[in-house]
Amino acid sequence: MKLQPVAHLIIGGILLFSVAGCASNNPVSGKKLIWSDEFNERGLPDATKWNYDTGGSGFGNEEAQFYTKDRLENARVENGKLIIEARKETRENRKYTSARLLTKGKFSFQYGTVEVRAKLPKGRGTWPAIWMMSEDMKKWPDDGELDIMEHVGYHQGYIHASVHTKKYNHIMQTQKTDTLFLKDVSEKFHVYKADWSPEKIDVYIDNQKFFTYENKEKSYGAWPFDKPYYLILNLAIGGMWGGKEGIDDSIFPQKFEIDYVRVYQNK
Repeated sequence: MKLQPVAHLIIGGILLFSVAGCASNNPVSGKKLIWSDEFNERGLPDATKWNYDTGGSGFGNEEAQFYTKDRLENARVENGKLIIEARKETRENRKYTSARLLTKGKFSFQYGTVEVRAKLPKGRGTWPAIWMMSEDMKKWPDDGELDIMEHVGYHQGYIHASVHTKKYNHIMQTQKTDTLFLKDVSEKFHVYKADWSPEKIDVYIDNQKFFTYENKEKSYGAWPFDKPYYLILNLAIGGMWGGKEGIDDSIFPQKFEIDYVRVYQNK
């Protein structure tokens, strides 16, 4: 059963408290639901909850898509799900269009649990992600990034979870990451979850933990995860990782389907 949206107060992009009585439906033990999108309304994504990154800059990864805003062909809610759709069509200097939604400026939180139930696109060149970045991002990777789910289409079924920090990142080949294989990620919905506390970050798929990053060093270079972060959902095409083995143009359009996004905080 889908939960109803929770009312909340935000000042400066940070959620202060929730007032809806839906915590009784809470499936996460010991947590309180503080924000969610159940995608119950048809049309464009809820503008009170989501912003967009737009353009065709490559976003630091040499990605091939142009991210659009307020365009139903690339991001829409239908049949109780958010659909992020990548299409083969020219937009400015790019051969593909897609969407990247984020809660920056709308909602951020510090410590808690994120759950996203999703079904992934399939095909060489696709690169969907569920991830988080600091609301106070000044320099990447120093201020931190948490990747709850990444999947590259040429490596079908392998789900990656990672953190990026000043000390640990893929540029230095010190990245902290792990992988779990699921054969049906593009055929069935799975729950991708991150549990974030001052001591560690655990990442799960369907309650199976496969990645842990601990705050052992107690330094900002290793652990910048002590401030509010916001959520990002996107479907990139190509790029240094997603396009490592090229892009199969015969696969389009491709859909990244999200059933719900829920954020819980420690009681």
